[in-house]
Amino acid sequence: MSRRRRPRISPARTLAAGAAALGVLTLTACGSDSGTAGGGGGPDGTLAVTASFYPMEFLAERIGGEHVTVTTLTKPGVEPHDLDLSPKETARLTEADVIVYLKGLQPAVDEAIAQSGVGNIVEATSFTSLEAHGTDEDHAHDDEHGDDEHDDHGHDHDHGHDHGAEDPHIWLDPVKYAEVAQGVGDALAEADPENAADYEANTEALIAQLTTLDEEFTAGLAETETRTFITTHAAFGYLAERYGLHEEAIAGIDPESEPSAARLRDLHEVAARDNVSTVFFETLASDATARTLADDLGLKTGVLDPLEGITDRSAGADYLEVMRANLAALRDALGAS
Repeated sequence: MSRRRRPRISPARTLAAGAAALGVLTLTACGSDSGTAGGGGGPDGTLAVTASFYPMEFLAERIGGEHVTVTTLTKPGVEPHDLDLSPKETARLTEADVIVYLKGLQPAVDEAIAQSGVGNIVEATSFTSLEAHGTDEDHAHDDEHGDDEHDDHGHDHDHGHDHGAEDPHIWLDPVKYAEVAQGVGDALAEADPENAADYEANTEALIAQLTTLDEEFTAGLAETETRTFITTHAAFGYLAERYGLHEEAIAGIDPESEPSAARLRDLHEVAARDNVSTVFFETLASDATARTLADDLGLKTGVLDPLEGITDRSAGADYLEVMRANLAALRDALGAS
């Protein structure tokens, strides 16, 4: 089948993109600025970093190393899309030296951060490009706001729509996640220049690991019996796009949305047409609809983890381990050789 050429992670390109993206780093006059002097509000003078949810926490910890103390707003086992913050948690945001978050995934977090007054706010989607993914039902809703434009590869791009039409799950594409890592590394070095060399070295090491992960996915999914997989909600659009796969989601971008009867009929047709073997569910959302669909179709079930949080049920202790478990699950479901 025809496959588009996949961009590789170029250290020079990501360094340039990260430096340019610092222009969109929010720097307000109020809030904590103690991190700019080489120490911060964390224990032993470390930089106090607040992350919105696990993928941002992972970046902050790996890149910050011993120089940061990271707390996360989304506790293990909590579905991040549905997170609500208490007044106490919202007030505690003001104590952070740096906030690392992803706009558009958690409305309550977006609102709280906008009101926090923190001086260094790092917004992940500013370091990479967003695309529109989801089910036909998602796009039917989006079309009420206007017509989508498409690039030369047929990708949907949301112009003039609300942010909800864009897919925020960029961390599930190792290439895009590496671009975010570069931006976070540059931002931490800006906030804590005394330790900038360590942040830069840690960023380079993490990008090398993500490059290796990308290469493993590329090789592992190169030859398969089918390119289509069914999953609970449309979290894997970027991953599918990167590796030439086709995601069919039961629900849309929001994991709590209910599929229509027409959508379920469509999935029956897709499963038969594309020789689908497995219906994937995830660890933090209900698996009831996925299991019902699998039973109706006589298919297997499996876990494809969107890595929105790490729990005791996760197939690994961190992002890299769980992503490799996802690769193994996809290879099995797609009949990889």
